Amino acid sequence: MSSQGPRVADIDEEELLARFVPLLPTGSATIVGPGDDTAVVAAPDGRFVVTTDVLVEDRHFRRSWSTGRDVGRRAAVQNLADVAATGARPTSLVVALAVPGDLPVAWVEGLARGFADACRPLGVGVVGGDLSGGPVVVVAVTAHGDLEGRAPVLRSGARPGDVLAHAGARGWSAAGLALLEAGARDVAPALVDAYLAPTVPVEAGALAALAGATAMLDVSDGLVRDAGRLARASGVVLDLTSTFDEDRAVLDPAARRFGVDADAWLLAGGEDHGLLATFPQAAQLPPGFRVVGSVRAGEPGVLVHGRSWDGPRGWDHFGR
Repeated sequence: MSSQGPRVADIDEEELLARFVPLLPTGSATIVGPGDDTAVVAAPDGRFVVTTDVLVEDRHFRRSWSTGRDVGRRAAVQNLADVAATGARPTSLVVALAVPGDLPVAWVEGLARGFADACRPLGVGVVGGDLSGGPVVVVAVTAHGDLEGRAPVLRSGARPGDVLAHAGARGWSAAGLALLEAGARDVAPALVDAYLAPTVPVEAGALAALAGATAMLDVSDGLVRDAGRLARASGVVLDLTSTFDEDRAVLDPAARRFGVDADAWLLAGGEDHGLLATFPQAAQLPPGFRVVGSVRAGEPGVLVHGRSWDGPRGWDHFGR
């Protein structure tokens, strides 16, 4: 037994489950929760939204930087943001977890608390999953959502004349990662926190749908890269015209320290998990959304202040 308490290898699977399952939220739509071969979740709309994502240790997080609670929150919100990006209300998550035997049990309990931090305020349940051993920590999450009678908001609905708006942080997570990699986490703790456990405007997704959003997606790989996906799906040009002054005021001190242009974080930094959406010009934007550009006809793509962006393009899992 380590100084941090028992390790995963010191207890059996049932005891490990007994330690963290009670920490998970039940959720308002849950009919049958953990403990049976399947969970049962209400889907009164007759449809359900589903998405999945995975975090791999030393690829998406490092235990030397992140607590279990950080990783749990992060794993939850990146999936909740995908559900929100279709205009749905998240209802439940299932989690598949692989852990090495030397992992402290307390880290796994922290993971459960991180899921609860993100899910409980939204009434989202963590209703089941799977548990396995492995050489590193892997957290795979599947999220479900309820459209509540609305049509899903897809990437393909933007039209010339729409306004382009965004809710959430821009560039903060990428700046936080740069600080961590430089061993300078005390320089700007808010930016580091935005990387370790981002705050995501999940509830803004359904509000955007109610306000008439024509297209929407979760910005996970960088504003320019993800805007390009929306532009191609809709067959339009997106012109990012905002100066992002509020974000820039937070990012500039760290950018000056590293001798970089804050635009590299603002426009290409990933993992903020904000929502990028288009709305008819006459629509009243819901709380949290701010106009960042416009939509027009033309060869599908993204412009920045009317010009092609020749800076970093954003995150790609395979380095292209």
